[in-house]
Amino acid sequence: MHERRNFLAIATVSAVLCTVGFMPPVSRAAGSGNGEKEESYAETHDLTANDVRTINALNERALALGRPGESPADSPPSASASSGAADAADDRETPPAEPLDRMPDTYRAVGGRSTTVVNNYIRKWQQVYSHRDGKAQQMTREQRERLSYGCVGITWVNSGLYPTNKLAFAFFDEDKYRNDLRNTKPRPNETRAEFEGRIAKGSFDEGKGFKRARDVASMMNKALENSHDEGAYLENLKTELAKNDDALLHEDSRSNLYSALRNTPSFKEKDGGNYDPSKMKAVIHSKHFWSGQDQQGSSDKRKYGDPDAFRPDQGTGLVDMSKDRNISRSPANPGESWINFDYGWFGAQTEADAEKTVWTHGNHYHAPNSDLGPMHVYESKFRNWSSGYADFDRGAYVITFIPKSWNTAPAKVKQGWP
Repeated sequence: MHERRNFLAIATVSAVLCTVGFMPPVSRAAGSGNGEKEESYAETHDLTANDVRTINALNERALALGRPGESPADSPPSASASSGAADAADDRETPPAEPLDRMPDTYRAVGGRSTTVVNNYIRKWQQVYSHRDGKAQQMTREQRERLSYGCVGITWVNSGLYPTNKLAFAFFDEDKYRNDLRNTKPRPNETRAEFEGRIAKGSFDEGKGFKRARDVASMMNKALENSHDEGAYLENLKTELAKNDDALLHEDSRSNLYSALRNTPSFKEKDGGNYDPSKMKAVIHSKHFWSGQDQQGSSDKRKYGDPDAFRPDQGTGLVDMSKDRNISRSPANPGESWINFDYGWFGAQTEADAEKTVWTHGNHYHAPNSDLGPMHVYESKFRNWSSGYADFDRGAYVITFIPKSWNTAPAKVKQGWP
């Protein structure tokens, strides 16, 4: 991996950077077969291999800290993180508090993406996302601590305790996959494993996966209305599913679909749902990750993708995320380094046109006094958010629940506000 070249200056000036890099031409992002190489996070950000290892270690640390009962002060780094990477993570800093009455500056906008520094995002969050029962709240130190972890921190601070990814949806075009395998030739010097992985990646349709998650969330929200105990909610949900002739109706009673609400910590909290489903709402976030996570399986699949992994059920759209271990893509060539995942927060926007929806994410953890630099926050339109990069070959759209009294998922989100 090459050395960093004036990275801080690049990160400050370039408004199109994000966790997975700048917005590429759509043809390249979609893997259109023109032979252009998808860029990685490290290439786009001019990061060293050690930078990527440290970011991945912090991503995993956030996962551990987000479990109920854990806190940044008393939980060690994830056991899977190397001691060197964990030590390097000491350069992460909690952003300082911002006055509640201080208005944010307008984000820098380029194309379908806008960007700002994390301090300015805190100001916007306090004005737009912080409200509890209609009253603006100052972001607490604990919330700023969560936020400092980067892309995952943004979703974390908006969803409450770290979000689970069990109720995830996607869309895989089986016909396209079979036809492309049959009728498309490998690129020059492309191995069979590379070819099959690329065709599988191109057969996922993030737009349809997102729509499926929105449709299910809509039925859940209708079921939550006037349901004052879990039994009533589940009966109402089954009624909504039957009304729409939805395949999820036939899920086993132990399915993540039916257990998602009771497994949400804020549903049980007195200042949250207090066990009353009518006080909760279903919201959405998204995760990009790598399919080849089976450490006992083929090394080629870890390098080029596992065509069979994390494919949704064709009837329900549900993705089995139980084998998602947040493991990054394995390097196939010297110097390659891959980020393990990326999160984007959507919430409960009511914009009907997916292309106009806004996704909030970030570049990396907050380390203003290190070579890595400060955290930047991005608001991207759907096309920008969903564009593919070499680090990831799967995009899942996840439903979770937050109390209605929280405003972290407003129906209207103005990009780059004010």
